[in-house]
Amino acid sequence: MAKCSNVNGSQIFSPFRALGFISNGIPLALQSLGKEIFVATVVGRSYHLYSCEKLKLLFVSSPLKENISSICCHNDLVITAAGKNLQLWKRGKQVSDFVGHDTDIHLLLPFAEHLLSVDKMNCLRIWEIKTTELYLEIQLDSSDFEVTSIMHPSTYLNKILLGSKQGTMQLWNIKNSRMIHLFSGWCHAITVIEQAPAIHVVAVGLCNGNIFLHNLKFDKTLMSFMQDWGAVTSISFRTDHEAIMATGSTLGHIALWNLERKCLLSSIRSCHDRSITSCRFLPSQPLMITTSPDNSLKIWIFDEVDGSGRLLKYRSAHSAPVSKIRFHGYRGHSILSAGQDCSFRLTSTIRDSQSCELSQGSFLKRSKNLSVKIEELKLPVIVDFASEEIRQRDWDGIISCHYGTSKVWTWNYVNKCIGKHILQPKHEAKKTVAKCVAISCCGNYCVIGYLSGHVDIFNIQSGIHRGFLGSEKAHDGAVLGVLINDLNQLIITASSDRTVKFWYFNTKSLQATLKLDVGVSQIILHRESSLIALALDDFTVKIVDVEIKRVVRQLNGHRNRITDMAFSPDSRWLITSALDSTIRTWDLPSGRLIDSFLVQSPATSLTFSPVGEFLATSHVDDWGIYLWANKTLYDNVSYVPLPADYEPLYVDMPLARSDVYEEMGNHEANDNVTLTDVEKPSNITYQSPDQISSNLITLSLLPESRWKTLLNLDIINKRNKPIEPPQAPKSAPFFLPTIPGVELKFDVKIDCSTKSSSKSKMRKITNFTEYSEFQQLLIRCSETKDYELFSVKLKELGPSSVDAEFRCLGPESGGDFALMKNILDFFIVQLKQRKDFELVQGYIALFLKLHSDVIYSDTGLVDRLKTLEEEQVKCWSVVQDLLNQNLCLVNYLKNATL
Repeated sequence: MAKCSNVNGSQIFSPFRALGFISNGIPLALQSLGKEIFVATVVGRSYHLYSCEKLKLLFVSSPLKENISSICCHNDLVITAAGKNLQLWKRGKQVSDFVGHDTDIHLLLPFAEHLLSVDKMNCLRIWEIKTTELYLEIQLDSSDFEVTSIMHPSTYLNKILLGSKQGTMQLWNIKNSRMIHLFSGWCHAITVIEQAPAIHVVAVGLCNGNIFLHNLKFDKTLMSFMQDWGAVTSISFRTDHEAIMATGSTLGHIALWNLERKCLLSSIRSCHDRSITSCRFLPSQPLMITTSPDNSLKIWIFDEVDGSGRLLKYRSAHSAPVSKIRFHGYRGHSILSAGQDCSFRLTSTIRDSQSCELSQGSFLKRSKNLSVKIEELKLPVIVDFASEEIRQRDWDGIISCHYGTSKVWTWNYVNKCIGKHILQPKHEAKKTVAKCVAISCCGNYCVIGYLSGHVDIFNIQSGIHRGFLGSEKAHDGAVLGVLINDLNQLIITASSDRTVKFWYFNTKSLQATLKLDVGVSQIILHRESSLIALALDDFTVKIVDVEIKRVVRQLNGHRNRITDMAFSPDSRWLITSALDSTIRTWDLPSGRLIDSFLVQSPATSLTFSPVGEFLATSHVDDWGIYLWANKTLYDNVSYVPLPADYEPLYVDMPLARSDVYEEMGNHEANDNVTLTDVEKPSNITYQSPDQISSNLITLSLLPESRWKTLLNLDIINKRNKPIEPPQAPKSAPFFLPTIPGVELKFDVKIDCSTKSSSKSKMRKITNFTEYSEFQQLLIRCSETKDYELFSVKLKELGPSSVDAEFRCLGPESGGDFALMKNILDFFIVQLKQRKDFELVQGYIALFLKLHSDVIYSDTGLVDRLKTLEEEQVKCWSVVQDLLNQNLCLVNYLKNATL
């Protein structure tokens, strides 16, 4: 079997970012910094931090190796538990971790300067947050007391309260590791314990729906409540002088209890589609924030007269797997997605806050009157949809067909809501089901294919029926695909009856029929090139040319049903996905497979960006939309055809935050976030390091004239040649010995012993050397392999002085081969350190220009020159990759702002 030559699995696509994730079933954590309040929600292996003011996504943390099981906040730190380890985060970057648990951690509690954690083996560990050292370890017996909740009672010094699955509670002093009191509790498992505003009072929620307000000091229950919606999942108290307690349930309802009257005040039904994992009142505000496994984050405000709450703001995404996605518009900034949760959503690839759900109308009053959930009043699950943006500001530009109905609905992209018209067939197709839709490129007409074989044409602006194809039916089998070419001349239909038909748009008459050996499951069109891709039931793909009505390519390779296809913008590639968990890229001119990789879950739908930047995919049993970057836009990729026995490799799915964000300096999920006043450091001066990273280069910051003129000194000297001949200077009154070199320096190292032994005026010079000061410094630095002083010396010299010193290194000018080897070693070290990059390039160019003939005559110099060449290529390849990536990023941002 052929093996993959690319360790990443794909030579064309790389994981970029996952979209459409807000929260999962892990309870949220609140963080207060000054007047700002933030909320942290868990998304798989990362966490999101939102501002409670506008629910703006501030940043996404770096991904961990395991999923996060618990999260809490301590001052400006966020603490997470993933597997057996604990992590400390600051502004989305991990600063330290705790290692010591033997099993997975499921409970966390920050306690003063300590952190408490409980694992699945019922082991309680207490850590020092600053030093990350283990302070105390308590092993509890699971058969007698299995910890399910943990809290710190207010004003109880060094005390923690533990709740158990057996229904009992224990009060511990963690300073001396001693249990103070055992509360007999109740016979049902404790699910949550929350501190009440009153001292000594805690609220205890049980798995049977009971809520007890218990006094710890006297071990006495003050009051009790009962919710009929199952186990209590969360408890919170208002702290704005209102005696209100909120409790969450497994059915998604929230109950509000009046503690003064000891009765139910109101309830918020269907607050979430699934269980309430967290409900937290914001400090001293009538606001409550809730999360749920339905992938949403909501803030409720309690300003009604009767004390009930209403939804103030929220962030949400699909709460069920995504079935189909398509890019909308020619810029590729928006993705339309349909999910199994009966929702139709718009997801922005530029700014996460612009993502929203297309409204289907106000179901709130209807749901209250009928006592049903809002989701039950929504339209059925979308089977297929199509969009066109050219006339979307004038009328509806999106249409969709739904499961189990013949009706087709229009949608308005500008208003982000359902449209004006419901398109219904005018013949016996009313009893059938709509299977596929298409919109003309002018945005005026749409074509609908039905399970019965009928095909209807409607005007989108007026919703009027404009005709149908065929005398009675267009096909004998179900119509599984309809297309309209770019000039509104042809309508192409594909059916399960193994035929593809071409119809005249104006006359609705049949032009040609293409018969196939097997049935068609899907059909897509690239309008500019007039190419059609047919996905067949035998797992093959056929490419048909609309002009000649013939099959021009056949692509074989998938081992299971093909789920979706997409053309590249230039129609050179066809990307296909199938239930064999592969995503394949085909080169259409050659008809060969050029890329293939495996994913963990089969892709249900895929779409290629109109500008060729991203490939977006959705997957089985997955709520997110995954973006894959097209590496051909910023890297050199060789399109080598893959062999027939090629075995693709698995590729990790894109994460909520990828390595691209690390390199971009953490753009905080494209939300343009700036530090708030509480996060800005005070009285701190930042000093830039000499070298930020070993992969980056650092410039010398010298004027360009210091290194650009090194290769042109001959021309400059000739241009600056004086007109008058130079005059001889006046003779000096006395003679002093000088040191050889470019700079004029006197040799003051004379024999001072002559002063005492003789009164002669003749000076005896005892220090003679054949090397100049510059050359001596080079030799000393070469011996220690530390060229810092030599580099500083070179920076002090001007271009003419550097030229003169470099000339003196050669044997013909008083130097020798050893000096030339030393200077080459200096160049190699500077390139390895990535310092003074442009200056070193000028020095190397000047040295090679002056001594190229001499270098080739000595093998030692040639060997060093080869080493220098290797280091130069290694250094510049990294710089070139970074430049290409940044150019790609600049072009992307430039297009994004248009």
